[in-house]
Amino acid sequence: MSRTDIVAGFSEGFHDAALCILDGDEIVHASHAERHSRVKGDRWLHPSQLQRLAGASIVAYYENPWKKNARRIWAGQRRAPMRTRYDVRFGHHQSHAAAGYYTAPFTDCNILVVDAIGEWETISIWDRMERIRSWRYPYSLGLLYSAITARIGLTPNRDEYITMGMAAYGEPIHDLSPLLERNLHGGCPDIFPDARDVDLAASVQAIFEEKLLELVALCPKENLVLMGGCALNCVANSKIRGKNIWIMPNPGDGGSAIGAAALVNRRKLRWRGPYLGTEMPRADPSVVVRELLRNKVCGVASGRAEFGPRALGNRSILADCRYDVKDTVNILKRRQKFRPFAPAVLEEFAEQYFSGPMNEYMQFTARALHDYASVIHVDGTARVQVVRKDCPSVLRQILEEWYEATGVPMLLNTSLNIKDEPMLDGVSDVQRFVSQNHIRVV
Repeated sequence: MSRTDIVAGFSEGFHDAALCILDGDEIVHASHAERHSRVKGDRWLHPSQLQRLAGASIVAYYENPWKKNARRIWAGQRRAPMRTRYDVRFGHHQSHAAAGYYTAPFTDCNILVVDAIGEWETISIWDRMERIRSWRYPYSLGLLYSAITARIGLTPNRDEYITMGMAAYGEPIHDLSPLLERNLHGGCPDIFPDARDVDLAASVQAIFEEKLLELVALCPKENLVLMGGCALNCVANSKIRGKNIWIMPNPGDGGSAIGAAALVNRRKLRWRGPYLGTEMPRADPSVVVRELLRNKVCGVASGRAEFGPRALGNRSILADCRYDVKDTVNILKRRQKFRPFAPAVLEEFAEQYFSGPMNEYMQFTARALHDYASVIHVDGTARVQVVRKDCPSVLRQILEEWYEATGVPMLLNTSLNIKDEPMLDGVSDVQRFVSQNHIRVV
């Protein structure tokens, strides 16, 4: 690679800082700052990422800091500092849209971006890369979801997926629609003081699904790209009908590092999958299977780290779903016992075990057609990872050998970390994790 070929894009300054390096139309590296610093949601690039960035011919930032600070001051927030220099900047929603569009398997499409807030926009609809409609602050589905997440005692900008899982235990009995027009940066700590947390979670999930489907109805094309942090709501995504959907596996602010870099050249990227980060030696699938047969649980740290919030086989904890191992793994990960786990299943068996939308990136929920309770949520659904025959992760080989040994083409798959810590990244992380936890990592 010559320096003139290299474009860097980055997001930084607020939460989930990330870096992307492009060589022409190839994504040669993409990583989260938190994986290097071990600070969950780290908002600043790590020194090792800055070294990579320094080798680029042009550096692109994912939003407009002047517009962002104008809105922050208007909303009663402090100005945000800038630490890393850049050559060109783009709009926040523009970077979200570009990350989805330039990695999508189709060209003629609408793009729907839904997040908490960028500069002023909170929702935008695009025809290819031309913005055709947008909604502005304070109206925000993402801010409402984060405010309710804080209201029920969780951490906003981090624990929204726990709120989504909690919703299945409650009833959507509270009308949250008036909050959509409020400035929710300070949260809504006094709303419905006697409400059960599970009912608040169900209520915010219900209004989110309702409004998302209304937005999808405004996108006339059959091909639809979903982006923004709200595209991680796999329960809501599963309610969309009649669309070919692409969600880049890192649709939030971290993934916008790809969008900022792609906007420099404005051409399609070769999407080969989300395994774009730190590289480790490839694990031996036979060793993993033997450990699973012996102890029912095994960590896997293999190949390049996933770019995105989902563990997809390269930084995973796998478990034998034939047994009720949910409590065992939740205790290991030090997280709430009500939270569900996802199954990873061989592509050719997926429709025998699940009914509904599913793909290789855990972006939808499907109804379980089996009784392996460890990978079924309380509502009878699962966030399925379909492991395709061309999957570059060692997970494909592990599942093939697992099926040979047990007759079951499926394993429980969760991220290789404990609660409130980033996923493991490199060798030193793995060594520390093994020394502190009763689990083998291959």
